[in-house]
Amino acid sequence: MTDASRPTTEITLLGRSYIIACPPDEQDKLERAARYLDRAMGGIHAQNKLLGTERIAIMAALNIANELLEALDTQRASERHLDTLSARLERALADAPQR
Repeated sequence: MTDASRPTTEITLLGRSYIIACPPDEQDKLERAARYLDRAMGGIHAQNKLLGTERIAIMAALNIANELLEALDTQRASERHLDTLSARLERALADAPQR
């Protein structure tokens, strides 16, 4: 497939359009991610209108990476808690009198 024939999607970040190569089956995910990033960038831009687009993008990326890491930490903690509860349940079932 040549570059000219690769499927693309147009996204907008801080009012600027970008054409991104994207398979059709991934288009909805890309657009959702772009909307999320645009909101994050917009929030940073609203706080400091003197920042350049590149710096806004980097700050937004760092904020989003931090959100992701916090979510992963929470998920891992939840999985550990479920493992503990599952082990307790297994022990309780093993210790229960047989009928």
